[in-house]
Amino acid sequence: MDRPSKTSQARARQPHAALATLCLAVITAQLDTSVVNLALDPIGKDLDATVSQLQWVVDAYNLVYAVLLLTGGLLADLAGRRRILISGALVFGIASIGCAIAPTAPVLIAARALTGVGAALLLPASLSIIRVIYPDQQARQRALGIWAGCNGLALAIGPTLGGLLIHAFGWRSVFYVVVPFSLVGAVSARATIEESADPAGRSFDITGQVLAILSLAAVTLAAIESPHSTISLTAAFGVTGFVLFGLFLAVEHRQGQAALVPLTMFRSRSFAGAMAGTTAMTFGMYGTLFLFPLATQSLGRLDATSTGLALLPMALSFVLVSPFSDAVVQRFGQRMTIALGLGTIGIGNGILSVAFLLDLFMMSEIGLLLTGIGMGLATGPLTAVAVSAVGSNRGGTAGALINVARMVGATIGVAALGAIFAAVAGAENGFFAAMIVGALVQVMGAAVALSTIGR
Repeated sequence: MDRPSKTSQARARQPHAALATLCLAVITAQLDTSVVNLALDPIGKDLDATVSQLQWVVDAYNLVYAVLLLTGGLLADLAGRRRILISGALVFGIASIGCAIAPTAPVLIAARALTGVGAALLLPASLSIIRVIYPDQQARQRALGIWAGCNGLALAIGPTLGGLLIHAFGWRSVFYVVVPFSLVGAVSARATIEESADPAGRSFDITGQVLAILSLAAVTLAAIESPHSTISLTAAFGVTGFVLFGLFLAVEHRQGQAALVPLTMFRSRSFAGAMAGTTAMTFGMYGTLFLFPLATQSLGRLDATSTGLALLPMALSFVLVSPFSDAVVQRFGQRMTIALGLGTIGIGNGILSVAFLLDLFMMSEIGLLLTGIGMGLATGPLTAVAVSAVGSNRGGTAGALINVARMVGATIGVAALGAIFAAVAGAENGFFAAMIVGALVQVMGAAVALSTIGR
């Protein structure tokens, strides 16, 4: 057996340096996502883009990212987690340059789709590496709390940074700014992370890959296009997605442990509960982030800049609470911490609904603050349960699946709560109804966590 080199031994003894690299990776991906919405108006004017094209500047990333997550997770386990992380960072950086120099809207949309490829490689690999470098569950829980906090950090600084860049240098600068982060992340990963892979007894499972991509694409398209398409077309996308998903399950069952997603993973009640809890959490979180600015500005209560500042309590509390979620877990356990987090989001959504209806600004801020606190409590433990419920050889797949749950919850949340908002007469009443539904989903998620996740 080959003895590990001094370099690899040094890397193994410095997991915190590796964690810093992984946090940089997640900040890179989420920073891009959080700033692009601010650039849509100047992009439309500069490139003479239609409303539909501007929507696809956002959705091309979301769609490609969602459908390739499982592929990215499998490649991390098979080909090497560090290798796939570095590849994702480089693809992300190159695609961001493509976005920045795009001469037309179609070129920009294509570059955004390539950015989704980079993110689909980057994020599952980062979670898988945390599973490997922190074999101790308590240390892993702490690391995942920090990793989750970086999502909130990007959410907090993204809009402010994006606004300053657009004002000073134009919309192309919001894509250029991501490039140094990507390059530094790739170089740092080479220096701080030891390579690991678990290809034994597994294959690329091409049939499973194709069915997973097509089914996720159909369901995601149904959610993306539902506000703009006929009911029959949306239903056709949805039904096609579920039929393909049924075929995917049949193929994966036949493949057994060599499958893209071994169905035995879901025999773990904790893993299944973490998936359900994550879907519920992002349903309410992204629904709130989508509807609050829309409703506030449509009523003329705040302008765009003030709305961004109003959302800061939600983002900052997410950042500040996430690293300390491990301390709450040590006191109350994962199950209770997750239920407490989801319940707090539900309370925040409920307060926000009433405050918005009565036009009470400070009460709305309290609701947003509680929503952020709940996200900070729940995100790290939910991720920890998912990646800890399987062996390290399935770390990439578990990391991919928990991100699929995040994307599914976010996409359905925006579509469903947006539809409720549009269907109820009056922006105040529509927002109230949508946030009540969001709160109920959080309560159901908390109940699922209490009944499925182990003590």
